[in-house]
Amino acid sequence: MAALAHRPEADAAGTDARPAQPWARTFAGVLAALFTTFVAVGLAITVIPRLVTRELHGSPFQVGVAFTVSGVVALLVRPYAGRLAQQRGCRPVMMLGAALMVLVGGLYALPPTLFGLLAARFVLGVGEALLFTAGSVWTVALTPVDRRGQVVGFYGLAMWAGLAVGPALGEVLYRTGSYGAVWTAAAVLPAVAVAVLTRLPDSARQGVAVSARLLPRAAILPGLSLGFGAFGYAAVASFGALALTSRGIANGSLLISVFSAAYVGVRVVAGRVPDRVGALPVIVVSACVEAIGLVLIAFASTLWVAAAGALIAGGGFTLLYPALAMIAIDTPPESERGAVLGAISSFFDVAVGLAGLLGGLLAEVGYTATFLLAAVAALGSLYTGTAAARRRDRARAS
Repeated sequence: MAALAHRPEADAAGTDARPAQPWARTFAGVLAALFTTFVAVGLAITVIPRLVTRELHGSPFQVGVAFTVSGVVALLVRPYAGRLAQQRGCRPVMMLGAALMVLVGGLYALPPTLFGLLAARFVLGVGEALLFTAGSVWTVALTPVDRRGQVVGFYGLAMWAGLAVGPALGEVLYRTGSYGAVWTAAAVLPAVAVAVLTRLPDSARQGVAVSARLLPRAAILPGLSLGFGAFGYAAVASFGALALTSRGIANGSLLISVFSAAYVGVRVVAGRVPDRVGALPVIVVSACVEAIGLVLIAFASTLWVAAAGALIAGGGFTLLYPALAMIAIDTPPESERGAVLGAISSFFDVAVGLAGLLGGLLAEVGYTATFLLAAVAALGSLYTGTAAARRRDRARAS
């Protein structure tokens, strides 16, 4: 964290790094809150398909619907969350989001019905949108411009670390304590995040002018690129275990953990690559690598081949967000940055929702088609991401 606390203005003044320490502590607290809440989100990833198909006797399409609800709701809430964070302060908005996610754990614990599950996912979408978007606005407010790609990357890394730990922990809790243990943890972890946030100073600026535009132009192409790339994550999360089960392969829930672990590992090792080589080369490589991994999963006949595909896909997808975030927040005025970050994240949610629905429909025919669609979508992120980088360059030159 000391590296993250470095500030060029401190060097220029000839001072040491001590004044930056409160910044480092605040950012560490934001990361801790994000991590614990997304562990709670991840707990349900491997459990929901099982709950829908076994306990509620539902179909793969209904599994997709369950994942879609939170994505659609988050799509609608995220732009408002970004504006609210800039107007009212980031900490209270993050706390509200975490508190709603505590409620989600309680809703999960009610007697299982499809309606109850969808209600829980609805509240999850609101809470996740408030928490993540307010945290991203806070992160940008704290970040030195020359390290923005790296620090935004670390912020996303906290989310994905939670999504890597969550499914594995959820599987352990399910096998040792059934659904009740999973739902209890899903409520306790966001409560920990609330406790952490109460101890942080709300150092993000408040009262700045805030754009009234819910979808700033600067967010459209980067958002589309992120959304196309997110199809792969959604396919693995929603249908990875079901796909391997249909082929007679056990332990398919491992795929989402491998995907997320690769996402985290590559981000730790290569987190500064977008800052050093630029966004466009990162987008090109990320899209191609992710597509290769998804094709491997589509045709995998063993757990190890599928796991290798998840490893490659997760490693490919990881740097897409920081590269696209660099592009998106480079040219718009400060008043639009909260809305821009919220809108980009909304494209992720839309993609997860569409992937759940389309993937569920294709899964009725065969899971291979679901993962091939995700691979094609990953290549779509190459086209839209390249267009976003070129538009940014033209805006800079004008």
